[in-house]
Amino acid sequence: MAEVQDLTPEDVAQGIKDGKYLLVDVREPNEVEVEAYPDSVVVPLSTFDPAEIPDPAGKEVVFACRSGKRSVTASLAAQDAGLPYNKHLAGGIIGWKAAGLPTKA
Repeated sequence: MAEVQDLTPEDVAQGIKDGKYLLVDVREPNEVEVEAYPDSVVVPLSTFDPAEIPDPAGKEVVFACRSGKRSVTASLAAQDAGLPYNKHLAGGIIGWKAAGLPTKA
């Protein structure tokens, strides 16, 4: 049975800094245009294809979105496709900003 592990914004930020995580933002291009996670790749959920996720090159994939709902959906879809991507950023970019972490325009 597929499961999705919640990660805190602080855990994800530290994991990115340490080279442990690849952050995959599944928000739509218009959302990302307004505000984006630094150091993320964008694979929109509306056209989600797990094959479009770049090779994480030894890193663990962590999905992110606005509030944490679409990132769970993306993780489950990736797992359905046979990929071991079972982590997401709980709270999304809302939680990320609430934790005082930077975004880029």
